[in-house]
Amino acid sequence: GILEKIRLCLIKKLLPHSEDRRKYHEEFASSTSFHGVHNIVHTQSKARRVLWLLIVTGCLAIVIWQICSRFIYYFSWPTTTTVVVQYVEDIKFPAVTFCNLNRFQAHAVSNLNVIFVIWNIVSAILKKFAMEDKNSQELSDFLLGNQNFSIKEFTQKNGFYLNSSTLLECDFFGKPCYPQDFEHVFTEYGNCFTFNHNDLSARRVSLSGRGLHLLFDVQQDKFTDEPALGYSDAGITFVIHSPQEFPRFDGLGLLTPVGMHAQVAIRQLKSIIQEYPWGECKPDIKLQYHKIYSTNGCLLECKARYIQDWCGCLPFILPGNGTECDLLKFYKCVYPAVYYIEIKGLCTVGTHNSTCPVPCEETDYPTTVTYSSFGGEKAVQYLSTKLKKSPEYIRQNLVRIEIKYHDLSYKITQQQKALTISELLADVGGQLGLFCGASMITIIELLEYIFTNFCWMCIFLLLKAPEMPQWNNPSQNQATHKEKKRGIQEC
Repeated sequence: GILEKIRLCLIKKLLPHSEDRRKYHEEFASSTSFHGVHNIVHTQSKARRVLWLLIVTGCLAIVIWQICSRFIYYFSWPTTTTVVVQYVEDIKFPAVTFCNLNRFQAHAVSNLNVIFVIWNIVSAILKKFAMEDKNSQELSDFLLGNQNFSIKEFTQKNGFYLNSSTLLECDFFGKPCYPQDFEHVFTEYGNCFTFNHNDLSARRVSLSGRGLHLLFDVQQDKFTDEPALGYSDAGITFVIHSPQEFPRFDGLGLLTPVGMHAQVAIRQLKSIIQEYPWGECKPDIKLQYHKIYSTNGCLLECKARYIQDWCGCLPFILPGNGTECDLLKFYKCVYPAVYYIEIKGLCTVGTHNSTCPVPCEETDYPTTVTYSSFGGEKAVQYLSTKLKKSPEYIRQNLVRIEIKYHDLSYKITQQQKALTISELLADVGGQLGLFCGASMITIIELLEYIFTNFCWMCIFLLLKAPEMPQWNNPSQNQATHKEKKRGIQEC
């Protein structure tokens, strides 16, 4: 049958004779570029043959050990970190967001305690806040009597403002700047204002020691905070950040109290992180409402998505285009949702498998701040005459801030692969060449030799397989059976 024809074909055409197979092995041993093998085959002395067998076996064992160790090292995803300081002729100036520690105007706050509780519920999205039970009833009564109350409109209208009365002086690199050069933004401090927002004008400085000079009037008589709620400071808080990023004050804000002159020297630090599995970043993540990826921006968008799904509205302090949450939604849904997100860890940051891993590239601005008392007696008298304010008012309300680059350079901290694919191949090739004199051609020769012997083994096993039974038609089977029966009876 068919199986017999296959057997004949394998015997005649594919399976060589034993003499031919022996010659093939000898030719391979003589011609292979794997050094030392021909010395084992063609050496007449048994002692020399054993010696070369030990040498080849030992070198092969060392090669396998070295190659395995290099692959193990490569798959541990090692990295190295390099630090480079680059000096330039000019450098981009960062964005700076300023806020008044006194959030609301005193004349607009009829119920001071409730207003601050309400704002803390709103800003809990950005900063953790635990509402005490003693404020719950007071807040509930306020909500019942003020159902159309909008904390966003109230804050924008009655919070800190920036005009010629609060921004007395502004100078950027020798040129005057004005309140119109600042962009309004909501933070946990209420109304805040960002200079160089979104890098629209690409402001640059070309000399170290010169930058942004500001003189604020915090107007303590018009703005107030409640010391009983923990707001006891007066002054300006600010944060230096990338122009494309949302300002983050929690743990990063700098504070300048009234009557003080703050000189801030900044440096630019760029960090480049390797993607997973070498590092923790994921380069394919994009943000919907931010130009560049940052963990803070990703965290805000993550919270916005959950709150939008659960509450059907979007807090104005978060990025997005959803329907704005009213005050009742903030109290009944948004605040519990934020607490649930924090407890369950739905929006996490840090590692590659978190919701918001570290960015592959980010720019930070490490700062050095020095303080001095605001002006001498002559300076106070000069400002008193110029502003028509008393010296005591100047010491209690004015804040001077200078922000400048320490030098025209930026530092790049770059995470790099300790072993690349090309370096791994070079290591493997070096080990093969050093101990066995082998190369890629040798590997192909060995693979061809192994494959050929594997095919011969398969053919040999097929030829040794038991024969298939012959299946005939039923009439033939019956006739055969009868003949066998008759033969048995005759016997």
